[in-house]
Amino acid sequence: MIIEKVVDLSMPITEETPVYPGDPKPKIKPAATIDADGYNVSLVSMGSHTGTHVDAPFHFNPKGSKIEEVPLEQFMGEGIIIDVSHKLEREAIVLADVELYEEKLGPDKIVLFHTGWSQYAGDEKYFQHPYIAEEAVRYLLEKGIKVFLIDALNIDPPDGSSFIGHELITAVNGIIGENYTNLDLIDFENPFIITLPLSYQGLDGSSVRAVAVKFR
Repeated sequence: MIIEKVVDLSMPITEETPVYPGDPKPKIKPAATIDADGYNVSLVSMGSHTGTHVDAPFHFNPKGSKIEEVPLEQFMGEGIIIDVSHKLEREAIVLADVELYEEKLGPDKIVLFHTGWSQYAGDEKYFQHPYIAEEAVRYLLEKGIKVFLIDALNIDPPDGSSFIGHELITAVNGIIGENYTNLDLIDFENPFIITLPLSYQGLDGSSVRAVAVKFR
């Protein structure tokens, strides 16, 4: 098996990286420099849900798995791109949008919602994203989907009025990933998705370096 193409799905992490309102903003500064110390080291301070990241079930489920308790296999698998790039600000992704992909759905598959919203990162519009309606989440869970990724700030309504998507998915030890990007560059069938968290202990989530791989 040969890797033919790799698409980076990760948002760059800088001090300007958008975060969910109220979350810690990333701070990056030198801790050592070549001029002063003979080597470079940086001090990085950020929340566990900064940039492209995954939520451990523990994020919303007090009895759910912490990030190191989730099998690494769950963060890898065949991806299904659900194209909802026609959605407008604060518009719901509904049952009819996901039923179109019924034949592709099944256990061990990873769904990626392509809203196109990553193009607005850095603008106020990024905080007015589409979201996944409860009916769509329930349908996908019934089909065996346990990993939900989106190229937007949040899978739930941007006004914070509900976290039903997070609650339903984490209740079954499912995984949520947010702030993905470059989904439009996945121009091949059956992308293999890798979105591995850092090996934090006891935490509710982790930033990731996510990729879509084409094999031949």
